[in-house]
Amino acid sequence: MNLIEVYIHEVTRRLPEKNREDIALELHSTIEDMLPDDYSEEDVKECLQKMGNPAILASGYRDHPMHLIGPLYYDVYVTLLKMILPIAAVISLISMIADYFIGYHGEEAVINVVLDIVGFAISKIIEVSIQVFFWLTIGFAILERINKGKDEQSLTPSSKKWTPDDLKNISYIPKKKSISKFEVFGNLIWTAIWATLYFYANHLVGVYRDSGNGLEFVTPSLNQEVLMGYWPVVVILIGFEIALSLYKLIKGKWTKRMAISNTVLQLIGTIVFIVILINPNLFNQGFITYMTDLFTMTVNHFKAWIVGGGIFCFIVSAAISVFDGFRKSSIR
Repeated sequence: MNLIEVYIHEVTRRLPEKNREDIALELHSTIEDMLPDDYSEEDVKECLQKMGNPAILASGYRDHPMHLIGPLYYDVYVTLLKMILPIAAVISLISMIADYFIGYHGEEAVINVVLDIVGFAISKIIEVSIQVFFWLTIGFAILERINKGKDEQSLTPSSKKWTPDDLKNISYIPKKKSISKFEVFGNLIWTAIWATLYFYANHLVGVYRDSGNGLEFVTPSLNQEVLMGYWPVVVILIGFEIALSLYKLIKGKWTKRMAISNTVLQLIGTIVFIVILINPNLFNQGFITYMTDLFTMTVNHFKAWIVGGGIFCFIVSAAISVFDGFRKSSIR
């Protein structure tokens, strides 16, 4: 077989058998038209070079694409992948932590609990990420092949065909005003951590001492019954935090509305925290006795110190968050 026949064979073998003969004749005619009357091997090579890679040329004759996800859906695919992955990871992380502590009875030291949670969290996030990536990719690959249209204009993230008017909707976002996926993920992780500590405080938050065989849990710091008395408002607060984090993920930048929402969240959170903290029955009596003996101070002095310090730190943290939100939202 000469070079022309080999080239045509390489193109047609990638096509459905029913179309091979007609396309082979078309290619042979096209190549013959491109060659001079008395052509040499170099002329053939130059012609075939212009024709291009046989695999790429064959893709133009196929009814279905040879790529998994083409340019038509690629931007939408990547946008959804970036949005869904962190949300799915955080949801799986929260459910994993909840499942872990449902079966936890306080026998393990806190360091072992932390190491177990970190190990389970990493494996769970990897597992969920693979699942999301697999099913989303499969879905778009099927969509790519179901689409019979010949219009190859790429879609916008809103799943509409791109038009020049879309350029009007693109605005420059300064780096300090933007909200990264890492920041949103960090916020969601923090929500999962403090929510877990709140609902399982009697197992996690307390006094530990070295028993020679690792850390031993001596006594819980907080009265779990008192904490559970505020659970409805705490659950609402958790939902508010998650909703705000997802809103940040969608918008991708700080806005006045977002800064106001953050202010409301910080205000509600501060009030709830202070109300819980000043409850006279919040601290476990065994914890108070242990700490007052350790630091040789009176019960009232110890309570005033820990309550006052907690309120001060929380107010300062909330004020910084509110100020930072309005500062970033005002950047032009």
